[in-house]
Amino acid sequence: MAAKRDDRDLAELAVLSLLFTGPRHTYEMQRFLVVAHKDFVTGLPRSLYHAVDRLTARGSIEPAGAEREPGRPERMNYRLTDRGRTELTHRITTLLETPDRDANLFIAALSSMAVLPPSAVIGALENRAAFLENREMALRRATASEHLPRVLLVEADYEKSLLAHERTWVTTLIDELKTGALTWPGDPNQIVFPDGDPLAQALDGDE
Repeated sequence: MAAKRDDRDLAELAVLSLLFTGPRHTYEMQRFLVVAHKDFVTGLPRSLYHAVDRLTARGSIEPAGAEREPGRPERMNYRLTDRGRTELTHRITTLLETPDRDANLFIAALSSMAVLPPSAVIGALENRAAFLENREMALRRATASEHLPRVLLVEADYEKSLLAHERTWVTTLIDELKTGALTWPGDPNQIVFPDGDPLAQALDGDE
């Protein structure tokens, strides 16, 4: 299943993924993306605020009450709706299983894959591995039948190498998931803060 335009919106994906762990305000989400080096989300902070507006208008997220801390402006918290949870599951599954020339889509999906159960991630990655293998085999057949100098086929060699290396990496990740070598968070908040809450410390020292 090819990724649609909405699926490719990484600012929206980041908002949905962060709100999966509980209500947050937009500034907190922005600071987490910076502190955690989620560089695939570009155009901060404007892109994030626009994403929150779009998701709210669609009913994927909703206001969850304002908060005001001493010395800071009032901020509106948002939470994920049932529609948003369904949308998040669809987006991550699609980006995990569908290879795309924009590598940031796969990077973003990997960053948020812990919102899915391991079995769903394994299924999506197995679909991806099969697609990569089929694409590599098709390229090999096509270039083997060409009577052209290799200098005109170097780009095909490059793509075959990329496909083979990615398939090996994906297959290794699948094995780690199946054997339990890659542990899964038991609590949604552990997806973001497995060892406490470093974002809170970052926010305390900001502004």
